[in-house]
Amino acid sequence: MIDEKIKKFIKETLLEMSISIDEIELEHPADFNYGDYSTNLAMVQAKKMKENPIKFAEKIAGELTKNKPKEIEKIEVAGNGFINFYLSKDFFADNLKEILKKDKNYGKNNFLKRQKTIVEFTDPNPFKEFHIGHLMSNTIGEAIARLMEWNGAKLKRANYQGDVGLHVAKVMWAMEKQNITSDKINITVLSRMYMIGTKAYKENETAKKEINEINKKIYENSDDEIEELYKKGRKISLDYFETIYKKLGTKFDYYFFESNTGKLGKEIVNEYLKKRIFEKSDGAIIFKGEKYGLHTRVFQSSDGLPTYEAKELGLSKIKYRKYKYQKSIVITGNEINEYFKVLLKVMSLIFPKLAERTLHIGHGMMRLPKGKMSSRTGDVITAEFVLDEVSKKIMEVIEQRNMAEEEKNKISEIISIGAIKYSILKQKIGKDIIFDFDKSISFEGDSGPYLQYTCVRAESVIEKAKANNKKPKVASEEKKITKLERMIYKFPEMTKRAGEEYSPHYIVTYLIELAAEFNAYYATNKIIGDDKGSQHRLAITKAVSIILKNGLEILGIKVPEKM
Repeated sequence: MIDEKIKKFIKETLLEMSISIDEIELEHPADFNYGDYSTNLAMVQAKKMKENPIKFAEKIAGELTKNKPKEIEKIEVAGNGFINFYLSKDFFADNLKEILKKDKNYGKNNFLKRQKTIVEFTDPNPFKEFHIGHLMSNTIGEAIARLMEWNGAKLKRANYQGDVGLHVAKVMWAMEKQNITSDKINITVLSRMYMIGTKAYKENETAKKEINEINKKIYENSDDEIEELYKKGRKISLDYFETIYKKLGTKFDYYFFESNTGKLGKEIVNEYLKKRIFEKSDGAIIFKGEKYGLHTRVFQSSDGLPTYEAKELGLSKIKYRKYKYQKSIVITGNEINEYFKVLLKVMSLIFPKLAERTLHIGHGMMRLPKGKMSSRTGDVITAEFVLDEVSKKIMEVIEQRNMAEEEKNKISEIISIGAIKYSILKQKIGKDIIFDFDKSISFEGDSGPYLQYTCVRAESVIEKAKANNKKPKVASEEKKITKLERMIYKFPEMTKRAGEEYSPHYIVTYLIELAAEFNAYYATNKIIGDDKGSQHRLAITKAVSIILKNGLEILGIKVPEKM
């Protein structure tokens, strides 16, 4: 990438001047009149060396200019000592050629070359609905997984699901009380039973005791009737989740379940109880986090059952046995951030190497205008509800389009999923988002459909040119470099930065700015023409379409053939 080449060039020149510097910060000036790259290194070094920053910058710029590579047209000093770099016409021509040549591979990097990475995300619990929190986790997790792949990682996707625990016992209890047999179980029934069981557990001491007993029986597999209901409900839940994963474009490599991690987790806790990592308290086994500036967590309940914390310890071992990762990334809601800090501390004491390789990323909540939804109260907003509502609104927009109903439905689904994913990914991970239905489906401005529409527009121009026997071709003799050309070369930088910081929003911001600039370019230039510049304009258009498609691919957003 050109930014790395410029950094290397600066470092080598500074060494010749007997100046050693570890890191060189390059940034893109907001105004293209100040170059394509700028650095404040002269100002920083001048302060250390008690030199005049402007004179020092001019001295460095003079040395840099003597041996500047062909990709740099000129180097200037501006302001209080900024050194600005202007890229050459040869660079922009070569970059356009590179984009057209690499096509679907443009933007890929190798800074994570063959790093074995496992990303765990989504994690819905069987016997409960797939709600908007899972939709958030899936969207973010899939985008981060794709970013890691684009930067060279050898990646596996994992899904960890709670198929045992009190939530399951509540459903089993309710089904017994409501005389629900295995042949009557479906997703709607499971959801209703969970609501009934949750209410009873909270309000009725007898029910609470019975549910706790059922919970033990599930762990022990000691009741045949409960086991029959359990197996049927679990299968229906998992099959239901698969239909959603397919719709969202995620295919998992590994599925892990609490029914498997619990036993190992309990063994680990009891082993390290003897080594005084844990201690007993009122019959339970706990970890005293206060001595590490954290808080106390229970790892085994007083009735001998492993808690979520213990199961996570078991999971870390099972994960590594399955795939000897160098990096394990876990995506969850940020409400368990503090819990995860305790877990990582315990891991560092028990499995230090695995703890070093584990990164937890907590995302915010998705809210609708009336506020946060919680499955514990039964007032849950499902992912399907959001998808259906957005799809209905999209259908209203495209209803008058001249296309078959089946095609409209297909396009509507692609656009609606893109709209939701864009709304989730456009901001930094960690913040809550208020999902605005109308803004999310807008075909103008800051939205997924706007990016999809721009990509379709660029593609349609290329197809129209092809029909007229006109092909994209880079013209090195172009006299003026457009603002659009000064934007498209940045895409590989964006994919690398987004991968390094686990931040898909950098891709979103870049794409929306690129789309806006392309639409402005489209409005003021006749792209298909008989003049010499037509093929070059087609090359720029093709480059934009490639970058938009590649960027949306990273975000997990499909592009319809037409809109």
